[in-house]
Amino acid sequence: MTMRSNVNHFKCEIEGKVARLSLDRPDKKNPLSFESYAELRDWFLDLRYAEDINAVIFESNGGNFSSGGDVHEIIGPLTKMNMKDLLSFTRMTGDLVKAMINCGKPVIAAIDGVCAGAGAIIAMASDLRIATPEAKTAFLFNRVGLAGCDMGACAILPRLIGQGRAAELLYLGRNMSADEGFSWGFYNKIVSSEELTESALSLATRIAEGPGFANMMTKTMLAQEWAMSIEQAIEAEAQAQAICMQGDDFKRAYAAFVAKERPIFRGC
Repeated sequence: MTMRSNVNHFKCEIEGKVARLSLDRPDKKNPLSFESYAELRDWFLDLRYAEDINAVIFESNGGNFSSGGDVHEIIGPLTKMNMKDLLSFTRMTGDLVKAMINCGKPVIAAIDGVCAGAGAIIAMASDLRIATPEAKTAFLFNRVGLAGCDMGACAILPRLIGQGRAAELLYLGRNMSADEGFSWGFYNKIVSSEELTESALSLATRIAEGPGFANMMTKTMLAQEWAMSIEQAIEAEAQAQAICMQGDDFKRAYAAFVAKERPIFRGC
């Protein structure tokens, strides 16, 4: 399956084996709408079966990552919905996170400026996060009268930064600065705004040139082993590694090592 780049509610550019996504409403700091939520969910669901993409960058646009759900296009209508429709919405937004986690391709979030609400969740659900000193990440659900347990935040965020730090951000809804995010392990790297795109693209390209099937297996194990005992995890990894050892990329790497050459991986 070849991944599509013709989308309607966000930007998508495919360069080689790297897909570059961003929300495309920079005048409003890139809020999400019902439509962009659903289209992003469907795009990541399709990505699981795509053979032409090995890495994804979710980028900022116009100096900001995302301000979260649009106040007038989402929050306003939600206040008028019945319970059945509300649950359909919250399940749909959660399905976006599940699709990102299960897409089989490493996702890099390149964060500049505002990264709030659902935008912070998208960053959280990514595998790697690069930020600028201007990045301000806030899980601000309680500031609109909602619980912090949104789209997996209470499960995933403590695993990234620790229970106490996650609790503080989720109870207060305050901004996490770039320095805090880096020292707490949320961000992998801090770079200038001018370097953000190049840094993310360099990292994504390096990943995309690696063994695609093996990277998919790594991402799968990182997600599945959350709910495993150590014994179960070791057995699952034994099975995963044995599967990878059957692949031609493993043989290519060995042949290249013997020939003192750089291996060229083909994802199988």
